[in-house]
Order: sequence, then structure tokens, then C-alpha cells
Amino acid sequence: MKQAEEEYSIIVENVHKTFNVYLDKANTIKEKLLFLFSRNKKEKRVVLEGINLKIKKGEVVALIGTNGSGKSTLLKLMTQIIYPNKGRIITKGKLTSLLELGAGFHPDFSGRENIYFNASIFGLTKKEIDERIEDIIEFSELRPFIDNPVRTYSSGMYMRLAFSVAINVDADILLIDEILSVGDEHFQNKCFEKMLELKQKGKTMIFVTHSMDSVKKLCDRAIWLYKGKIKMDGNTKEVVEEYVKETR
Repeated sequence: MKQAEEEYSIIVENVHKTFNVYLDKANTIKEKLLFLFSRNKKEKRVVLEGINLKIKKGEVVALIGTNGSGKSTLLKLMTQIIYPNKGRIITKGKLTSLLELGAGFHPDFSGRENIYFNASIFGLTKKEIDERIEDIIEFSELRPFIDNPVRTYSSGMYMRLAFSVAINVDADILLIDEILSVGDEHFQNKCFEKMLELKQKGKTMIFVTHSMDSVKKLCDRAIWLYKGKIKMDGNTKEVVEEYVKETR
């Protein structure tokens, strides 16, 4: 079994994830006293149900589906930001992620300080960051602003800095949410070219996006999530065609 699993970077086994959604939540002490029995009702919302998949080393996979289908939740489970209620996820190799814009950045630190802070979270030593910081700044195209507090940055600038750090930590697995939809077309194209380069180097990538053109150009395989379950998993062209046909 162990020998067979060596070819995989990510293994997802029977994963279930639910969240409690509070309805008509009381906000003040007075409201809590007045509506003690009728408020603070909650319901359990199933986000993922019985997910099983294996992603090979060097595979580039797209998670597609409409909003609320569970794509981003599955990505967060892979990073262990959150944990499944049932099942398990195994990842093998150094992992980096781009899930939420500016996550891991301190708004009062400068761009340069946040590079050190963020890269250290990904496991780099100060010496390793020293060796890569010029490449990170150069790729981000933020040199004139790199010593300004990141709270002064636009959403596009956040994305530039976050992506530039993530691609320079030399990870084996890269998880990317819809973050690349932020920013100007020039930098989006630059990021896409970099991802093609990482693909050629044999990096494993999981990519959540609504851009079917990007999926077809970049990914070997597409997984279509629908209401928390895998509806289709296979060749990118075939899965995308079925998805577009049904959601048209």
C-alpha cells in the first residue's frame, strides 16, 4: 500500500465537511434575554460529502463548479487551515497556498517585512529569504512601494506580492484559489506563464477557477464538484465540455 501511495502528492479519503450556520443570531444581551428560546437557531450545512480522490506528483488539476459547490473548502482542507468532520487528507511534500488575498500579511508591516514574515510561514530560513528576496521583489514589480505598509496596497498589489512569495518558496505542491482573477491583465498573464513553467518543472498544482480557458490551457485533469460531491473527474476537455453544457 505504501509503495503504491508514493506516486501521489495528495490523497483524499472519504472526506466529509459540515458547518453550523446560525439563523437569526442575537447580537445584544437584551435580544438574548427577550428571544432566549426562539433565536440562535442553527442548521448543519453539508459542504462536502464522501470526497475521494488521488492526485499524482506533477499533476495539474482544476477544481471547477458553481459557487457553493465546495471547491474552496476542499482546498482549505488540503492546507489544513480547517479539518474534515470525517475522513482524512494526506499531503506529501512541501506545500504552499494562495487562498485568500493577503492572508498571512500584517497590514502595518512593509511589503519587504511581509516577504520575510510570509516566507518564514512557508518554512524558509532568513538566509534562504535573503537569497530570494530580490527575485520576489523583481517578479512582483512593486519595487517603488516595497517599503510602504501593505495597508496602503491595492488588491492587485496584494496579489502580486502574495503570488511572488508563493512561487519562490520552492514548494512541491501549490494550491491556488480564484486569487489570480485579481489585478491587471499583464500581471495575470505573467502569473499564468510562471505556472506553466512550474508545471514543466514537475510541480503539483491544484487550481480553483471559473476561467475555463485557463483550465484548458494549464490543467491535465479537471474535477467537477456539484453540491459537495464529485460529479465528474477526468480529462480536462471532456469535463469542461460537460460542465459548460450543463451550466449554460
